[in-house]
Amino acid sequence: MTSYDALLLLSFGGPEGPEDVIPFLENVTRGRNIPRERLAEVGEHYYLFGGVSPINQQCRDLKAAIEADFAAHGVDLPVYWGNRNWDPYLADTVRQMTADGVRRAAAFVTSAYSGYSTARQYLEDIARAREEVPGAPEIDKLPVYYDRPGFVEPFVEATRAALDRLPDDVRDAAHIAFSAHSVPLDQPGREQYTAELEEISAKVAGRAAPEQRWELVYQSRSGPPSQPWLEPDIGDHLRKLHAEGVPAVVNVPVGFVSDHMEVMYDLDTEAANLAAELGMTFERAATPSTHPRFVAMVRELLAEAQDTAEDKARERTRVEETR
Repeated sequence: MTSYDALLLLSFGGPEGPEDVIPFLENVTRGRNIPRERLAEVGEHYYLFGGVSPINQQCRDLKAAIEADFAAHGVDLPVYWGNRNWDPYLADTVRQMTADGVRRAAAFVTSAYSGYSTARQYLEDIARAREEVPGAPEIDKLPVYYDRPGFVEPFVEATRAALDRLPDDVRDAAHIAFSAHSVPLDQPGREQYTAELEEISAKVAGRAAPEQRWELVYQSRSGPPSQPWLEPDIGDHLRKLHAEGVPAVVNVPVGFVSDHMEVMYDLDTEAANLAAELGMTFERAATPSTHPRFVAMVRELLAEAQDTAEDKARERTRVEETR
């Protein structure tokens, strides 16, 4: 009978010191002909935080939380961690899995949505890593989870908490700005990506603050000005709200699993500073990170995938036996 014998936590990766920043950005942008000066400009965002992206430590914390959850629920599977763009590189992790005798693993990706950069590119990375490693295990990516209660509920809780932090005199008039990473309009899967973002934003708003105005906006675009990307940009949105007299904004980074650099710099620094300049109160809701409901969702996805795999194996056996 087919079964998984490991879980792979697959993430983006990030620098862990000033000397890592430019090599990391070169990995991220390889093949895109990004000018060196643009890499240096983006690198300054990391240097503001000591050249360290928080994403690797967040993955360590999530891995430990998943392992604890597995142990508490009798799931006897090792958890491995690999990155697309920095150490531990995915190919190295697959090499270790192979040496450990792993034959079939499920991959949980720290990206909740469909689309090219949010889903398909991870499948390409898995395929490349497996090609590099003789005898590599089969690796099945777990399904997208943007609509799963374990992802939605932490955002509902965090949105309510952010609204509660607002001063009483501005709370009722506050606007909720859901934000996600912008992508080029011509990127494959862009329509599905935006539809999923709209769906979860509506769910969170409807449960956390049904009387509050809200809108889905975008952030962190990195392409040339001549290339159309998803809009409106969060900065332009804040200026628009200010012109309308909106006194406060709750930003819900619904496109992100944890507080990595696009959250810490683009939201907590740039967007928050702009709101302050405009005289608007700005509160940012927390991401799921290691919320117990989110961690439990990983186990639930794995169990469902395991059941599906076993059902398919049983069906193959039945067909073979009837031949």
